[in-house]
Amino acid sequence: MTSPVVQHFFDYKSPYAYLAQHATDSLEREFGIMVERLPYTLDIPSYLGKAEVDAEGRVLLEERNAHQWRRVRYAYMDCRREATRRGLVLRGPRKVFNSAPAHMAFLYTVETGDWRRFHDAVFARFWARELDLEDPAALTPLIELAGADASAFARWQTEKGLARYQQIQQEAERCGVFGVPSWRVDGELFWGSERLDRVGERIAGALRSRPLK
Repeated sequence: MTSPVVQHFFDYKSPYAYLAQHATDSLEREFGIMVERLPYTLDIPSYLGKAEVDAEGRVLLEERNAHQWRRVRYAYMDCRREATRRGLVLRGPRKVFNSAPAHMAFLYTVETGDWRRFHDAVFARFWARELDLEDPAALTPLIELAGADASAFARWQTEKGLARYQQIQQEAERCGVFGVPSWRVDGELFWGSERLDRVGERIAGALRSRPLK
């Protein structure tokens, strides 16, 4: 039996994507399939504005209206509740990070190392406020943790990585991706963890419809 093509789109700076990783792993175990993880970098300032606070919570930069602040505060409250239930640490970041450098480092470990070790470490450390997603020096030990050659990452990024990253962004948007976490099952898009039951149903249906080899 051939497996359906299942893709999962994530962004390291999305708390909802962080919380969706366990469920994505569960899909693989439950259905005996492989889910392809693909980074999709959200343009948060375009719909939620920008803000930056210091360690004491004082606002250093504010480009959000009252409605956007309410949405952001609720989202983090909502995600912290769920994280607490699971024993995870989830502390809101002090600014809107550009996660593209971390996403390209992820793609590098997919090709050259153990992407799982990198992936899990980035999510956990970023949401504990222990990692700057934009800092190549901060990403280096995590690339090494994945068993990849960190010294070759900059060259790979220039020669191959940036083009691969941009290709994924363009393909995701062509297929209708606009937020994370999202899943595609044989080209059908599902957005948000509340659609995971439908994702499972779609995978199950796809497996039933496939001929046995």
